[in-house]
Amino acid sequence: MKVRLLDLGTVPYLRSQTIFHGIAYAMEEGSPNTITLMSPDEPYVCIGYHQELEKEIDIDYCRSQNIPLMRREVGGGAVYLDHGQAFYHWIFHPEQLPRRMEDVFRLFCDTLVETYRTIGIDAEYRPINDVLVGGRKIGGTGAASIGQATVMTGSLMFDFNSELMARVLKVPSEKFRDKVYQSLQDYMSTIRRELGDGVDREAVKQILIEQCRGALGVEVEPGDLSEEERRVIQELDDRFQSHEWLYQKGGLKQAGVKIRDGVHVAEAAHKAAGGLIRVTARICEGYIEDLSLSGDFFFHPPRLLGSLEDTLRGERLEPESLVSKIEGFYKAIGVVSPGVEVKDWVDTILAVRGKQ
Repeated sequence: MKVRLLDLGTVPYLRSQTIFHGIAYAMEEGSPNTITLMSPDEPYVCIGYHQELEKEIDIDYCRSQNIPLMRREVGGGAVYLDHGQAFYHWIFHPEQLPRRMEDVFRLFCDTLVETYRTIGIDAEYRPINDVLVGGRKIGGTGAASIGQATVMTGSLMFDFNSELMARVLKVPSEKFRDKVYQSLQDYMSTIRRELGDGVDREAVKQILIEQCRGALGVEVEPGDLSEEERRVIQELDDRFQSHEWLYQKGGLKQAGVKIRDGVHVAEAAHKAAGGLIRVTARICEGYIEDLSLSGDFFFHPPRLLGSLEDTLRGERLEPESLVSKIEGFYKAIGVVSPGVEVKDWVDTILAVRGKQ
């Protein structure tokens, strides 16, 4: 079996989405399985298929910065994209991939893992769709059924702008935005971060292609788009730029921000008798890795609110653990918080579980 390779280099930002969608929609019985590699010629923001743009993205900011907005037909969350990534897609006949999606993800992710290892980055696969290095995400992947094709999406992460990623999101507070930015810094990595400047981009792409040959056991040969594929891509250019497509309703707001599998930043609020409590937290594998407490309650001595935050860092996000820690803090310190009981703190913090 042969697989067609379309290494397209730099393409218009719109085409970095519509090309692989168009190949999938044009797929027929005799169409080749295809691997594509490409990078956008300018930055843009792309939301997942089920999201609502106005709930996820700071549209005014993006417009003020001339950052285009896009919607893809693959699920997942909103992401800022630019030339720092080389997008990597498989557009395959479903029957020519493993039956179980978990096995397809492993096969796809392993090509990225082995590419990173070949260039000196100790990457590993984390089921179901993450690639990590030292606990930091260096590549998320996605999957979708588009037309008659199974589409797998990923990227080679040469660089990533965490500051702009945090800035383009619509978030409940600036404190939340700061937490997202810091979490991206802590839990994301790139080829540049691991190896510095000077990595040969084309050489890394060639390694990835060789990994595909080995993993799939096929010949991977350069090819071109067919006339039918070009026609479908042109149609999708119009559709993907339409107001109806971009602003379609029906999605649920992503309550928190997923940094990688097992790591989320979320915010929750609770109205206690003594005032509103708000918590912004980063949860890692079920534990409170970081959090900030704020609101309009009375807490004396006020400087000790930070000490309560310190006490809760590292605790499991479970009622018994939180009650024990907060009760111990109150008894040891002698804090006064009229109308705000231990249960109020616990209820507020536990509410972030539903926001992940």
